[in-house]
Parts: sequence; structure tokens; C-alpha cells
Amino acid sequence: MAFVVDVLHPSRPPISRNEVSEKLALIYKADKARVVSFGFKTHFGGGRSTGFALIYDNEESQKKFEPRYRLVRAGLAPKVEKASRKLRKERKNRAKKSKAAEPPKKGK
Repeated sequence: MAFVVDVLHPSRPPISRNEVSEKLALIYKADKARVVSFGFKTHFGGGRSTGFALIYDNEESQKKFEPRYRLVRAGLAPKVEKASRKLRKERKNRAKKSKAAEPPKKGK
């Protein structure tokens, strides 16, 4: 099931995704782990937020259709630990410099 969710929260800060998921799970009698809410934007002046929510029938369909980053958020996929973007770029550029310093190979 897919929804566009409008949340009214006057005199309150924006509602968390987890809170929205819990409320939708109660309303639609679904497992909280199968409810995925994302993309919430608070309207100017506050008091109202709009976002999206999906309710999956089972974990297999959720793993099949959800993007990896949202599976990581939900705890269904492990986070891939890698070096920071800056460090990767610096390594790449250092490797380019070391290749440039090598003497040219003689070919036929």
C-alpha cells in the first residue's frame, strides 16, 4: 500500500518518521516493521508536514522493492563501511601520481 501522508502538528516540532510509522501501523493493523515512511517536508510556518509511506505485506517483498539505504535504516540490511569520499579521492590521486613517476615501458 502506498500513501501520501499529511500530518498536522500545530505547536509541535516536526513528527519523526518512527512516530508516523507507529500511527499508520495502528490504523491499518500492520506490523510496524513493514511500514516505511520517508520524504517528509515541513510546510513554511510549521504545523503541517507532508511525506510518503509504504506498507508491505511481508519482509521478502520489502527487501525486494525497497532501496538499499532504506533497508539499512530499517535494520534489514547491513551498512557497508567504507572510507570517506575525501579519503578515497586522495588515494586515487596519489595512485595517479605514482603511476606518472614510473619510467615509460618500452613496447614493440
